[in-house]
Amino acid sequence: MARSYIPLLIILGVTVLNAVGMAVLSHVLNPRRPTPEKSMPYESGMIPLGDTRTRFSIKFYMVAISFIVFDLETIFLVPWAVQMRELGWGPFVAVFLFVVVLAVGLYYEWKKGGLEWE
Repeated sequence: MARSYIPLLIILGVTVLNAVGMAVLSHVLNPRRPTPEKSMPYESGMIPLGDTRTRFSIKFYMVAISFIVFDLETIFLVPWAVQMRELGWGPFVAVFLFVVVLAVGLYYEWKKGGLEWE
């Protein structure tokens, strides 16, 4: 039984060695010549205004996470909608509960002001 895992372990070892080797080689072979131009942040070719380490509001992250959640919802809903008639009532009820849970979460976020952009 253990013999069947030997090829997998060899591939895993080669992969790890390859990744570590590339990281070490890039660090060793990389010429380090810092200049003020290289240290400046690149912003579409424009001279940066202000500090590049400004903090974003937590609302920015809340809207981004909400977008990802509802974007993933469509990833799950579209394939189900295509095969809805063939699947029957069981998956319909499961998807209905999925949408209800997301709607409750959206309502909660809306009432808490998580969708307000200021």
